[in-house]
Amino acid sequence: MTLFVGLAFCAVAFWFELGRAEGGNELSWAYVFEWPLLGGFAVYMWWKVLHGERSVRRRAREPGLAPEYEGMLNAWQAHQRELAEAVRQEIENEGERVDDALRDDSWP
Repeated sequence: MTLFVGLAFCAVAFWFELGRAEGGNELSWAYVFEWPLLGGFAVYMWWKVLHGERSVRRRAREPGLAPEYEGMLNAWQAHQRELAEAVRQEIENEGERVDDALRDDSWP
């Protein structure tokens, strides 16, 4: 419904500006072309809203990993896991040190 109201408005505005342009108002020639473009854009956006991101084109496949690099990727992932575990251990140890310091009677 909103689309049809908008298109009707664009058509009326086009007709109005065409009459003014033919009457000698040179600036109205720009609006003569602008209103149909705006109406076309409204139809395009309406279509995109209804059909979402579906596309006629096929999406490109995600590039795979070459077989010669699989070992390198596995080693890197293992190293990342080791680093994450080391950081987790360091955080736990730091937390224990803080807890011990808070329990210490000699702490001011």
